[in-house]
Amino acid sequence: MDMFSHVSCSDRGLVRSNNQDYCLVLPEIGLYILADGMGGARGGERASQLAAETVAEVVRSAGRRDASVLLEAVEQANRRVRAEAGNDARLEGMGTTIVAALAIGNEIAIASVGDSRAYLYDKGGLRLVTEDQTWVREVGIPLGLDEESLKRHPMRHVLTMAIGVNTELTIRYYMVHMEPPAVLMISSDGLHGVVPQPEIESILGGENGTTLKDKCEALMRCACDAGAPDNVSVVLVQALS
Repeated sequence: MDMFSHVSCSDRGLVRSNNQDYCLVLPEIGLYILADGMGGARGGERASQLAAETVAEVVRSAGRRDASVLLEAVEQANRRVRAEAGNDARLEGMGTTIVAALAIGNEIAIASVGDSRAYLYDKGGLRLVTEDQTWVREVGIPLGLDEESLKRHPMRHVLTMAIGVNTELTIRYYMVHMEPPAVLMISSDGLHGVVPQPEIESILGGENGTTLKDKCEALMRCACDAGAPDNVSVVLVQALS
C-alpha cells in the first residue's frame, strides 16, 4: 500500500511570459522535485527541467533510497547543468533552485539548493523546514537589518547558491518524520514569497472533505489573487494512515 498521496500544480503566473518552474513527481520511487529556473526564458526552463530529470535518473538507477543517493543526485545535476551551459552560448548563465524530497519509509529526506522551500504541516501547525540560500538570509539578517530595510534592499533577490552557477555546491539536507495526516509542501517563491504563511497554513489545515488537489488549487488561487508576479508551483505530499 502507498504510504503517501500527492498532487502538484504549476502556473506561469500573471506577469511572466513563460514558466521556468518544473515539477517532477515520481511516486513509484518516492521522489518529489520542484526546481525554479533562471537565466533567460530558454535557459531557465532548460536548467530546471535538466536538474530535476538528472536527480530522478540518478536516484532511479541507484536502486536504493538513502540520503547519500539524494545528495549525489543533486551534485550530478549541478555538474550536468554547468556542462550544458558551457557547451551552448544561448544557455550561458542558466541555473536553478531545487528541492528534492525522497521518501524513506515514513520519513522524507530533503535536499535543497537556493530559495525554493519545503514546509511541514502537522498537528503542530505549519513550519518551514528548509533554509533559504539568499543574501537576505545569510547576510542581511545577520547584519541586523529590519524587515522593511530587507524588503527594499537591492540585494534582496540575490541567491548565494544555485544549481549550475556554483562550482562548489553547498546542499542543505533535512529529514522529516511524516505522521499521518501530515503534509509536506514544496513551493517556489512565487507562492511563499507572495502568500502569507498564516494563509497557507489555513488552506493546508482545511478539512470537511477538502482534498489534496483542492488545497493545491486553493494555494494557486491565492497567489493569483495576490498578483502572481512570478511563476507559481506547489507539490503536496501527504502521509496516509
